Amino acid sequence: MHARLKNEAGVVKEVKIGFSWTTFFFGFFPALFRGDLKWAAIMFITGALAAVFTFGFGAWIPGIIFSFVYNKINIKDLLEKGYRPSDEQTQSELQARGIITSAPAGQNVGA
Repeated sequence: MHARLKNEAGVVKEVKIGFSWTTFFFGFFPALFRGDLKWAAIMFITGALAAVFTFGFGAWIPGIIFSFVYNKINIKDLLEKGYRPSDEQTQSELQARGIITSAPAGQNVGA
């Protein structure tokens, strides 16, 4: 499932909802390529720390955890930056998954 988010300037971003296969296979690189430097650094540091404390054997554990949560984190960050659901389907899907509660007063979804 993909969510279409739109900002006030009319820029539309299509982001995936759910498990992040790209994060699962490529670690912090998808966040880095999306320009999400904060979460790329957090993923890299947690992976490095896990590797240090487990002598390299546990470096994959943070990657699996972030695979389950990164897309939701990315959507929430975009919403904080002013993006809003561009259509009713995206609005209802984000509400069903608990990412957003409801449209702010006066917001016209799909406009």
